Amino acid sequence: MPRISHQIELNSYPIGAIKTSDFVIRDVTLPEIGPNEVLVRNTFGSVDPALCLRFRETAPKGYFQALALHTPLDGVATVGEVVQSRAEGFGEGDVVSHAMGFREYSVVDANAEWMGGIGTLRRLDVDVAPARYYLGALGGSGITAYAGLFHAAQLRDQDVVWVSSAAGSVGSLAAQIAKRRGNVVIGSAGSAAKVTHLLDELGLDAAFNYHDGPVEEMLAAVAPEGIDVYFDNVGGDHLEAAVGALRKWGRAALCGAVSEYQSEDDACGPRNLFLVTSNELSLRGFRGSNHVDLREQVIGELAPLLASGQLKYPESIFEGLEHAPDAIVHMLAGDTVGKTLVRIGSGPDDNHTVAQ
Repeated sequence: MPRISHQIELNSYPIGAIKTSDFVIRDVTLPEIGPNEVLVRNTFGSVDPALCLRFRETAPKGYFQALALHTPLDGVATVGEVVQSRAEGFGEGDVVSHAMGFREYSVVDANAEWMGGIGTLRRLDVDVAPARYYLGALGGSGITAYAGLFHAAQLRDQDVVWVSSAAGSVGSLAAQIAKRRGNVVIGSAGSAAKVTHLLDELGLDAAFNYHDGPVEEMLAAVAPEGIDVYFDNVGGDHLEAAVGALRKWGRAALCGAVSEYQSEDDACGPRNLFLVTSNELSLRGFRGSNHVDLREQVIGELAPLLASGQLKYPESIFEGLEHAPDAIVHMLAGDTVGKTLVRIGSGPDDNHTVAQ
């Protein structure tokens, strides 16, 4: 008997801020799986800020392909359980990660590479950590944090580090990893509650709410002698403030530019770029998907810290596939803390904190 699955589709390209009405949930009949394919019952889907770059009619040059209207949201990181397999190395009951997300069931080609390898079908060791952690700290978020700190920024002892969007999935990991290495770490976020979280829960040395005044002034108040490393998740005025605050030979790891993701205006670059020359600064863009080689190191180092509670990993989990659009909208509005996830179906990760 044919299997029916629900899936989220992009119904229209957003104009301005993304709205729940830009999406639709649709019933589809699944095909029979073919050679080298598996059928996965999905349990959690990942919500990431940069996903909205693919909701445009044309994605940024060199980035992942834009999503077509009225089609499944391929390229969304997901975990689930194999219910049928015709692929060698995968059997019924295996817990896996893949990139065919925001749908109840996915037919996944075991040989297809997705998202630079991060989204390629892969079995997960759930004895090490819950499956959903592989969507964040032990997956793309952890890899991105490591790549930014150690590859792009070349983190050194005694560096003073500023992490923007430090209450988010990548930022909270980058901030804590740098702090555990003994660095002085400053975080910024968009609410007083998040600032309290950064100080009291994550143990950062200083933090500020960027809504409380000009970013360069807020940063100068907590780092009057400047900074050595900036981990950029925001771009815009945050990057300009960082260029002004970086000391000689400072480094910026450019991870994302969430301030531009939903803007209808043309993005403006920093107005003080000559300081990059005069202070011999390094501004390096990077993508976590180009550093899949770090995955085993990230899992080996972070999994024990997560299990012991030494590494804090807040989650904002939205219940039900139908709430995936809500999760996207709330995450981009800054209403969530840590890793934002959508619980699609029941599975081994039933114990969690529910956001909605």
